[in-house]
Amino acid sequence: MLPADIADFTGREDQVASLHQLLSGATKTDRHHHAPAIAMISGMGGIGKTALAVHVAHRLAGTYPDGQLYVNLRGADASPLQSGDVLARFLRALGVQNQVIPADETERAELYRTRLADRCVLLVLDNAATEEQVRPLLPGTASCAVILTSRARLTGIEGARRVDLDVFPPNAAIRLLARITTDDRVTAQHTGAARIVSLCGGLPLAVRVAGARLAARPTWHLGHLATMLGDERRRLDQLTAGDLAVRASLALSYQALDPTVRRLFRLLGLFDLPDFPAWFAAAILDSTLDTGIERAEALVDAQLLTATDTDVAGQQRYRFHDLVRIFARERAEAEETSESLASALTRGFGGWLALTERMARHIPGPCYAAISGPAPRPVTGWVERYTPGVDPGLWFDAERSALRSLIRQACLLGRDDVAFDLAGCMEKYFDVRGMYSDWVDTNTEVMSACRTAGNLLGEAVMLRGLIDVTTWINDGGDGDAMSRLHDEAFRLLDMFTLLRHEQGMSDAAVMCSWALTAAGDHHTAITYATRALQLANRSGHRGGRIRSRLALSVAHYEQGRFDDAAAGLADALDEARALDNPRWVATVLQFSGITHRQLDNLEHSQRMLRESLTISRHYGDTYTEVLTLLALARLALQRGDPSARTTAETSVALSREYRMSHHLAEALEVLGEIELADGFPERAIGHLEESVAIWRTRGWHSMQATALTNLGKAYAQIEPLAARRAFEEAGAILTRLGDTDKLTELLPYTLPQGAECRQGTTSPRVG
Repeated sequence: MLPADIADFTGREDQVASLHQLLSGATKTDRHHHAPAIAMISGMGGIGKTALAVHVAHRLAGTYPDGQLYVNLRGADASPLQSGDVLARFLRALGVQNQVIPADETERAELYRTRLADRCVLLVLDNAATEEQVRPLLPGTASCAVILTSRARLTGIEGARRVDLDVFPPNAAIRLLARITTDDRVTAQHTGAARIVSLCGGLPLAVRVAGARLAARPTWHLGHLATMLGDERRRLDQLTAGDLAVRASLALSYQALDPTVRRLFRLLGLFDLPDFPAWFAAAILDSTLDTGIERAEALVDAQLLTATDTDVAGQQRYRFHDLVRIFARERAEAEETSESLASALTRGFGGWLALTERMARHIPGPCYAAISGPAPRPVTGWVERYTPGVDPGLWFDAERSALRSLIRQACLLGRDDVAFDLAGCMEKYFDVRGMYSDWVDTNTEVMSACRTAGNLLGEAVMLRGLIDVTTWINDGGDGDAMSRLHDEAFRLLDMFTLLRHEQGMSDAAVMCSWALTAAGDHHTAITYATRALQLANRSGHRGGRIRSRLALSVAHYEQGRFDDAAAGLADALDEARALDNPRWVATVLQFSGITHRQLDNLEHSQRMLRESLTISRHYGDTYTEVLTLLALARLALQRGDPSARTTAETSVALSREYRMSHHLAEALEVLGEIELADGFPERAIGHLEESVAIWRTRGWHSMQATALTNLGKAYAQIEPLAARRAFEEAGAILTRLGDTDKLTELLPYTLPQGAECRQGTTSPRVG
């Protein structure tokens, strides 16, 4: 993960030697208490901290064969990177899939240290803001080492060896100037060279800017540049005064730019982006793509912008040095009117909206209504030219950090319409990639901004996504998930009703129907699903029609009306195929397969489930995959197929790995049934105990009753009193649900108090 080494790296010989000795493998055995070596490089902005850290890291790469991790912590930004986000990035680099990464930062840090244990990895934590930001990122083993850079000295980092950088002495600065210009002018015109580095104050960044200007103008006499520096910045001998030094140095290159390029520089500085693709220059200039790229490259030539390698989507990217971006923003505020600044922000945000919306259309995921606010989108040709051939999933992979930064900035600037539009476009991506923590964090932040701004539409759209992710993925909330779904879904319905937004009302009514079905109120659930379907039909919301029909079918299924459920699912499948949303084709297929199993159409059921599984695995959609595996396990159990066990065990393992508590409860119940059928009641009890305990946190009552019934059957062979308790609790739930058929099935397993049971109910360990 290291950036490329600086080809013309110059000087710092003593520091390089000291860092190499500290961090090389030869000294590892000398470390006290098995602690990792930590080198902290500190100094003012532009002093060369990053260049030194990366140079030393490359020299040490062979000593740390298990990898080199790098991150720019963006300590100079108004919003430095959060430790939790960095841990997620590093865990992905270490081979941990998105769905496995814990939501809790402490758990992420624990998993991160576990992954680093017994590995030889070098970490470069660049541009740190505070000790608090850094501590979770430190490894816990002496086989790893850390190079940390910061403008502050961060004295609270225990055991760190400090290297404080000062400006270059004149001879080192002149050598750097010579290596950048790559010709003999520095040697031939030594006086002019000495004058230039003196006016630059020995600051490496300033020397580099001056050298780049000379390299771009091979006919210039060095004295000419020295005279220019003296005329424009007579205060350059004060470069040791911190940020003023960097500002003065950057102004030299800035003033030499063509006016149109200067304007791009100023406007780029308005946006809080870690990096950005080439098209962004065209968006904020409202120019053609070629013009935007040409002017961005002019900034690269002037050393005011850095061109990085192409990203995973094949896009050329650029980034600012932190202090260069600060300088660009200062110039914008000084030279642009408030109207032009606002217009540039609108164009920039609008460009991201236009492209993000286009890409989001081709990501499989929730088929909610696409609800947007009034934020303007530019009508330009570059969007159409740029998008063909770009894989939408890879595009979101490349732009995820940039989009989250823009969303955060939009919230801070009070541009809540932009924030909720961008966040809404990311929901399907977050879902299919299993980035549930990112989804929750983003929607929560934007929802708060919308609430503050009085933007009820944005607040409702963000709540809709939050309800989905926190209901079906384990969020650690209090109470049972279905009760929370009930309360939040009806609150969402009230919000969309107040807005008179029929597509949003349809989406919310479907959520209400699911909650009511979970509670056993099937009649009311059907009423709300029917209302959702009517709203979807009236508003032309095809995705809403699919979701409504699925909700109706689930309610019918819970009532035992399997023919009605199958008919509704057939209509929903036709709609899903026409919508061309693979996630929902897979979802409807899995529920159809489940229903046809109940109708004893076993071959048809298996075909549908296999097709669903193929789609889910193609898109890496683990959530849908696990539910389909569960259905296949039940089908195999019904047919006496021994594959039922391995399929159920796979479902349990995946559910645990990806924190899918709803699926885990059902998977454990299926595995318990299999153990019971195979004559292993003790093993069945362990699975069913855990299943019942999870169902108590989920709140889907019919499923909880089923798990309790099977638990009672297992206990009946071992512990009759525990069996009775399980059966009694299952019976109480079924009585509340009014499920007379299942109550009748339960009767043979209940005997008078004190009699020996052949099959039984809840365990003393349950509850």
